Order: sequence, then structure tokens, then C-alpha cells
Amino acid sequence: MSKQHATYSPRWYQDAFRWFYSCLLALIIPFAFLNLIKRGMTRQKDYNRRRFERFGYVAHAPKADGYLFHCVSVGEVVAASVLIKRIMAEQPDRQITVTTTTPTGSARVRSIFGDTVHHFYLPYDLHMAMAGMLRRIKPSAVFITEVELWPNLIHACWKRNIPVVVVNARMTDRSARRYKKFPILFKPMLNKISHVCAQGQRDYANYRFLGMPENKLTLTNNIKFDQASALNSAPQGFMQLEHSERKVLVAGSTHEPEESLFLDVYQTLKAEYPALLLVLVPRHPERFEAVARLINKYGLNMIQSAQSHTVPQNCDVLLVNEMGKLNAVYSAADIAFVGGSIADRGGHNALEPAAYKLPILMGPNIYNNPVICAKLEEAGALHIVDGQSDIQALLTAWLTDPEVAVAAGEAGFNELSKNSGALAKTMDVVNRL
Repeated sequence: MSKQHATYSPRWYQDAFRWFYSCLLALIIPFAFLNLIKRGMTRQKDYNRRRFERFGYVAHAPKADGYLFHCVSVGEVVAASVLIKRIMAEQPDRQITVTTTTPTGSARVRSIFGDTVHHFYLPYDLHMAMAGMLRRIKPSAVFITEVELWPNLIHACWKRNIPVVVVNARMTDRSARRYKKFPILFKPMLNKISHVCAQGQRDYANYRFLGMPENKLTLTNNIKFDQASALNSAPQGFMQLEHSERKVLVAGSTHEPEESLFLDVYQTLKAEYPALLLVLVPRHPERFEAVARLINKYGLNMIQSAQSHTVPQNCDVLLVNEMGKLNAVYSAADIAFVGGSIADRGGHNALEPAAYKLPILMGPNIYNNPVICAKLEEAGALHIVDGQSDIQALLTAWLTDPEVAVAAGEAGFNELSKNSGALAKTMDVVNRL
């Protein structure tokens, strides 16, 4: 008997409830699968061609005994990339497999790693699908990045004595309360996890609240500090401005209604600051066309990056309608807004603009990364805004006195450098497996 099986055994009713959960999921999956086919026919044809990966029909890994990393989408792929690259450097013979659940996440895996990793979409959380996937991949360890604790995936790994480690683990107060309401399902799942590397004190405390023992928890802090520190802060030549004196305001990873809000702000500021350029980077590619139509309704001169990276003097708005370009845009920017924070999405990664020494605006919805945002806000690099008047007042102050904006950007970069170190702590856990 393995060490994991010797130290924990679920009760019969807990196993029965997991099967009940699986039956409910099996009833829902046909509808999800039909929706997947529909989306694939209209927007994401590559996703449609690979749809049977969601049932565990995946290609065999080139080599057994590798590491399998699950990353939900773009943010998790980017966060895990610094850890994966370190493992590849220290263990060059180790096969790395990366799974995602979204096409944008899949595209980011390919843009970062090319063909150096094995990649497919994570199957639906059915026991047979997960078990079939594990038989084909034969990993020696599974790493889940940040979130997505799937009961059948974790159970299938536990049955095969495959350690499951949650890296850069995030557990919001809301998620912890939800898990606490269903201990019959989630308590055995947590007992089957080998280790959790918590990204912050809040996350560490919430895992303890759910019953995770201290000897299976490590407070590593957020690996995104290390990932952002590894970014090349030199300009990447993405935008060719015809007039270099232009000030560039980037609204990155935006959701509805954030684009319209910044278009309103831009129209107000344009008269006083005619050299201002607004760059919009929607979070999801399926919204590119809708945002382009929105810009046209405002009557503003627009360039779309997929057609041209040269920005003429009369251009008001650059719409970045390509994936994987946000950091290149930040490298040419003067001010950054991080999206998903006025829209109620919890806020995206504020460390990326901090790595390029940019002053940062975010809305009040920052619950995805509260520790990061609190540190940047305390340092004076991040300012929380709530509505058009707040945004307009702050931008006016920064555009009128650029030295204040530069000082805020420097403060964020210094805070990022000061908090790096999660990668080394996480690698200690990996090496103890």
C-alpha cells in the first residue's frame, strides 16, 4: 500500500457522493459538448477538431514519468511558465505536459513553449475520462496551477499514487465558504492532495480553514512576482509611433463595459491632450469584432494591430486584435489600466505593467489578487478608481505632471523586485516529491 493510501481512506458515503457528483456531471456534459461544437463551428475551429480530448482521448506522452501541469487559461499558463522553465532547465530529461481548458490558454502554451511540451485540453471531470488520460500520460506528479480542484482528477491520481500539488494556490474567501458547505465532496478531495503552495496569507488561512494540515501547506507567496520579474522590460517594438512624443494609455485585458468607459474618458481628454493614444486590448478574442464596432460608433480613428503595427499621427485608438501581445504593448506604454476590475471579474495581473515601470489604474473588483494589489497600492504604484470621474481626474494628474507618473511606476517595479522568491520555495516542494 502506498503512503498516501496508508494515511487516508475515504468513508463509503464520501465515495458514494463523489459518484453522485459524477452522475450529475454526466447529465450536464452533453449540453456543454453541444455548445462546444457550436462555438467551434463559428469561432474556434481548432477547439472543435480537438473536442474528443475532453473525454480523455489524448495522444500518448512522448516519455512516461513526466510532470503534468494543469493551467485553466492564459493567466495560469503565464504564471506556471516560470516554474516550468526552471524545471526544464534543472531536469532536461523530464517530460512536461500542459493541459488547459480554453483555446486562449492553449494558444498561449504554444506561443511560450512551442513543441517543447506535450499539450492537450483537460478532459471533463469524469472518472473514466481522467483515468484514461492518466494511463496515456503516465505522469509521476500532477501540478494544478492556482485553482480548478476537480474531485475525479484528484481521486484518479490518488488511486494511482500520483502526487498532486497545487502551485501558486489561490483560495478566495468566497470559494472557501462554498467548499465548506459541501464537506462530503471537498474534504476527501483535500485529503488526497499531496501539497499546497499558497500564494498568500489569505489563501494559506483558507486552506487551513478547510482542514488542510499544516505539514501539507507551504506559504510560498505569489509566483507571479517571479514571472513578472523575468519579463524583459526593454521595449519590444510592437508599436511604431509616427510621433514619439505621444503618450500611450493602455487598457489591458478588458471586458465589457470597460472599453466604452475608456473611450468616454479618451474623448473628454483628447482636446486637452491631443498627443494621447488609447490602446485597447480585449481579454477574449471573440470580442475583437464587437470592440471594433464600438470604436467606430464613437467616430474615432482606429488602427487594428493585425492589419498594421504602425500608428499614424491621426490615429486615436489602437485595437490589439491579436493574442499574446499585451506585454509588448506594456513595453511601449506610459500608463496602464488592468481590466476585469471595473467589470466584476476579480481583476487581472497588475504585476505585468509593474514590470515595465508603469503607473497602474484598477477598478474596485480586485479579489482575484488582493495581496498583489494591496502591496502595489501601498507602494503608491496602483490606484483604485471607481467610475469615469475618478479615472479622468487621475489621468489628468499624471498627464499634467509626468514625473509623478514615473515615480509611481518606479515604486511598482521596486515592490515587484522586493517580493520575488516564490519560485525558489516552490522548487523546494517539487524537489521533495
